[in-house]
Amino acid sequence: MKKILLTGGGTAGHVTPNLALLPSLRKLGYEIHYMGSYDGIEKRLIADYDIPYYGISTGKFRRYASLKNLTDPFRVLKGFSEAKKTIRQIRPDIVFSKGGFVSVPVVRAAAFLKIPCIIHESDMTPGLANKLCFRSADRICCNFPETVRNLPAKKAVLTGSPIREELLSGDRLQGLRLCNFATDKPVIMIIGGSTGARAINQTVRASLDQLLAEYQIVHLCGKGNLDESLSNRNGYRQFEYVKNELKDLFAMADMVISRAGANSICELLALKKPNLLIPLPLSCSRGDQILNAESFAAQGYSMVLPEEDLTPETLVTKIRELYGNREGYIDAMNNSSQMNAVNTIIGLIEKLTSEKSK
Repeated sequence: MKKILLTGGGTAGHVTPNLALLPSLRKLGYEIHYMGSYDGIEKRLIADYDIPYYGISTGKFRRYASLKNLTDPFRVLKGFSEAKKTIRQIRPDIVFSKGGFVSVPVVRAAAFLKIPCIIHESDMTPGLANKLCFRSADRICCNFPETVRNLPAKKAVLTGSPIREELLSGDRLQGLRLCNFATDKPVIMIIGGSTGARAINQTVRASLDQLLAEYQIVHLCGKGNLDESLSNRNGYRQFEYVKNELKDLFAMADMVISRAGANSICELLALKKPNLLIPLPLSCSRGDQILNAESFAAQGYSMVLPEEDLTPETLVTKIRELYGNREGYIDAMNNSSQMNAVNTIIGLIEKLTSEKSK
């Protein structure tokens, strides 16, 4: 039986693309293992999938002054030793990494043991953790055409991001029933991320009178961000977070307003949802969401509204413009070469696994 070791963690975005590969890997008969941190989010997310999980020590590589910069290198070295020991026991044919700092000792240990490694970079500009793995990787997958120029030429592959199969199987009518929405009025879906986005939430709610005259709104506002005073507004439904229902809400939505995290916008591309992106500003990020959004806008997949320009007036104007031009965005997404990320990545896994066995 072929064996694969998956790794990645620290945020859900470093785990969910791994989960998207599981159905195809299982169909091909792979024995699947997962390596992450002792108690990170990846451990909780993997728990539902009946996959052996191995925790290792990990540390963060900081670009700023911190006392932890003195101790974390020792945690990383311990993680490398633990990963190497466990990999020798598992004896995987290949390692696939979605990034995050926990992946660095895993990829380095696998390469030390001559096991082929594929890593995936979601953002336009590679993060530090993945940069530290470039030399150890056999292939480096990415989401954006612009990223290919920043990767080692013989290793770079434009794949897009793996999308979970279940997101493609939503039921529009089920979504409408869940929200108690009418069938003859367009629906806007607002996604602020798992913790919400205060600026987006506040501006959407300040615009409700204008927006609800033309649209229905389902608002994923993040934990602790419900506004109970709006619970009875006709055509407006808010959730802190959804899991199994997400596919139906996506199927129901005519447009999506979202941050510009790489995995999120690749889901919108796969679902062909006209979208307005409001990326995290430079004041609270390294600017990767801004670059992601600019790339999708340049390819004709998205409209962009910088948070600095976000007001009730600009939001309503952009939404009307997006809805009026929605068919053009759908056409551009239909012509994308980044639609079959799962198949492309599985093909790379199969190729390297086959080469190793010769």
